[in-house]
Amino acid sequence: MLVTNDDGVHAPGLAALTRALARWADVHREHEIVVVAPLANHSGASAAVGTVYEREAVSYRRVRIDGAEDVPTYGVDASPALSVLISGLGGFGPRPDVVVSGINLGVNVGRSVLYSGTVGATLAGAQLGLRGLAVSLRAGFPPEQWSTASTLAVALLPTLCEAPPRTVLNLNVPSVPMEELRGLRRARISTSGIVKEATSGEGDGADGRAGAPSAEEGEIRLTLGTAVPTLGQLDESEDPEDDAALIAAGYAAITPIVGVQEDMAPGSDEIVRAALAKVHQVLDR
Repeated sequence: MLVTNDDGVHAPGLAALTRALARWADVHREHEIVVVAPLANHSGASAAVGTVYEREAVSYRRVRIDGAEDVPTYGVDASPALSVLISGLGGFGPRPDVVVSGINLGVNVGRSVLYSGTVGATLAGAQLGLRGLAVSLRAGFPPEQWSTASTLAVALLPTLCEAPPRTVLNLNVPSVPMEELRGLRRARISTSGIVKEATSGEGDGADGRAGAPSAEEGEIRLTLGTAVPTLGQLDESEDPEDDAALIAAGYAAITPIVGVQEDMAPGSDEIVRAALAKVHQVLDR
């Protein structure tokens, strides 16, 4: 079993998850744990692997996790996805069958699922046929309740280990003590996002919003919010079963996800056929 994250190999969430998994592996002797995680923070890296064609090797450093000293742990000069690919192809011993990524500080719900390095690591593993579990904890409510997220992650492992190859689950947990957690619910991916607006700040256009930048260089200012609505203040577009809404209501949320695959919807075939017809008109001239 491979453990990774996007906050970096020294992150407290990774340490908490590794300690919990090490205790679980002590009971389930058929599973061995290895940690391969980025040396630096790669939050928002999605499934990026970087400019791999510009280097012939990836450096690593042995790391020690307090409370899990017997777990082989490596910090690598790589993104989360590349860390998983290296491990899944034999770079750090036998091929793992499961990737557990996290615990990320900050939930990965709504549109942030696409950009998450925590989730991207598990999707990279799925490309190699590995099962994956991405684990994230809501930020901004210290002290962080790492044990709640790690307890749920461990509880999901038996089912995940028996699931078909390429199964990936996205687990998001509110930062509350276990006894205050309202439960675990199956969730849909919401439409919420963190980046709300981007403006150049160079004057307003006819609609009152800032116009396109005219200077040769400058800054685009971002207006940020939260992907999780405040309890009791759900947006009209939020469904009670959406991942962000469930976290706000005090539930942990779990969502099965898949990576890049062909769009098989009938409408997409019609678009491709129309595009081919247009292109052939040009080629046949």
